[in-house]
Amino acid sequence: MGRPFKQYLSGPRVYCCSNCKAHAADHDEIISKAFQGRRGRAYLFNSVVNVSVGPKENRMLITGLHTVADIFCTVCDANLGWKYEMAYEEGQKYKEGKFILEKANIVK
Repeated sequence: MGRPFKQYLSGPRVYCCSNCKAHAADHDEIISKAFQGRRGRAYLFNSVVNVSVGPKENRMLITGLHTVADIFCTVCDANLGWKYEMAYEEGQKYKEGKFILEKANIVK
């Protein structure tokens, strides 16, 4: 296995992996800052970079049952959050295909 391809973002405010500082998301991709992760506050993003997606699993979250997959930094393999694959409640469908980055796992 070679070195992973690392994508760099050029915006003025970029969120990075707190472990290795690899770029993870642009501030303009934030949909909401009003989310709760496993370790505190979390942000919902429209898109992220430099992450790999783990296996899907059903998880009971505050807003109900969702199919999610943990996301990991492609550089250091740190868990950064999760991707919403499927929402079972109609009012939660807007989250499908979106990403949660936990504030404890990222830095500006």
